[in-house]
Amino acid sequence: MAEQGVRTIQITTELPVSHTPDVVVLGGGASGIAAAIAAARGGADTLLIEQRGYLGGMGTAALVPAFCPYTDGEKPVIRGIGLELLERMKRASGEAFLSRNKDKLDWVPIDVETLKRVYDEEVLASGAKVLFHTVADQILKEGDRITGLVISNKSGRSVVQAKLYIDASGDADLAALAGVPFQVGGEQGELQPGTMCYLVAGADKAKFDQYLKETGQNGQLAEAVMQAQQNGDLPEGRKRISGIAWVTDSIAGFNFGHIFGIDGTKAEDLTRAAIEGRQLIQRQIAFLRKYVGGFENIHLVHSGDQIGIRETRRIAGDYTLVVEDFLTMRTFEDDIARNSYFIDIHLANSSSTMTVKHLPKGQSHGVPYRCMLPQGVSNLIVAGRSVSSDRPVQGSLRVMPNCFAMGQAAGTAAAMLSAAGGGFRDVPIPALQAKLIEQGAWLGEHPGQASHVELVGAGAVQFDPET
Repeated sequence: MAEQGVRTIQITTELPVSHTPDVVVLGGGASGIAAAIAAARGGADTLLIEQRGYLGGMGTAALVPAFCPYTDGEKPVIRGIGLELLERMKRASGEAFLSRNKDKLDWVPIDVETLKRVYDEEVLASGAKVLFHTVADQILKEGDRITGLVISNKSGRSVVQAKLYIDASGDADLAALAGVPFQVGGEQGELQPGTMCYLVAGADKAKFDQYLKETGQNGQLAEAVMQAQQNGDLPEGRKRISGIAWVTDSIAGFNFGHIFGIDGTKAEDLTRAAIEGRQLIQRQIAFLRKYVGGFENIHLVHSGDQIGIRETRRIAGDYTLVVEDFLTMRTFEDDIARNSYFIDIHLANSSSTMTVKHLPKGQSHGVPYRCMLPQGVSNLIVAGRSVSSDRPVQGSLRVMPNCFAMGQAAGTAAAMLSAAGGGFRDVPIPALQAKLIEQGAWLGEHPGQASHVELVGAGAVQFDPET
């Protein structure tokens, strides 16, 4: 029954079958890139579908300026395909970029145009096929199996029929179309805000470094931001800059400020966010020129194609990863990745605070295969920020290095099944883990052996607020 006031029109049509791969991956962000590469390297005929004309997701479409940490502060936790791609971007970005970032694995700046090309080359080299400028808007389903995916592009509407489906959309779009239960945001439906990231040219890094030295500030510029807010030159909200990523000595990327009340699954919200985000950037550019040494002559050269989205749907899976698993650094028998990134939930409105919780240096927790398996569908797996977790853990799992790791596991599982048959729950976990380790992934010191540490005292589950 349609909602009151909403008109519905029923259309019946026949559609051609345009593609019949073994594996179809929906979404060309970090998780989809790794999934497609892993599936194709494993011998599966693989099709990667992406709505834009390039790969990279939030790292290229939204201009997130740097990769989050790959390490736990002592060693790389994210390895395998994700680490391969990071190192490939460094080498492809030229000698100056490589010299600056050669030994870095945490907060490496993203060279956007180079990264787009690297992703193209690596996905195609794996043997996967790519279909750009294409969206999926309907699924065909028989029982607990997806039998087809309806896609739309300039060529028209058609059906993709695959054996196995990987949802790497970031928003669980395919899972939602398939009727998988999901949760959105917090208890009141609140969502982390979006950020319109951007690149500036004409900066002077040496002068900026001197400015920091003279003022005693760090790269988050908390004192300058608060002063500008008090003077009315910046809106109220976050009291610091998330970070400035220097691509060269004169080009810098910014993750700065928030747009509140944005649901990334709604076109109307994304439209408002795009308009408000561009307006906010202009205020931030004026602030930087006025308050911050080294940015007096900057010029905006690129804003995100869309607002950066931190959270939308979280599926109901066979296991829900919860905050106690994070805090106790739990290891699961079906681990397919490790995570050490801190819980990072951004303020829901301009007067609230952030929620932050770090693990001890050198520590991580396991990410079980089961949290990628959506309830009610046998030949679908979800990789990326929409896996089955509670909201605090989603605030940690959502970053690109983790998405690479989950995508690699999903693609490897799909390759195994494309040869053997069956659904994603039929994958032998020890064999999957062995293949991932063979591919360079790290699953901890004792993969396959479940363990956790005990929480000590009620204070162990407290979070640290940051503005």
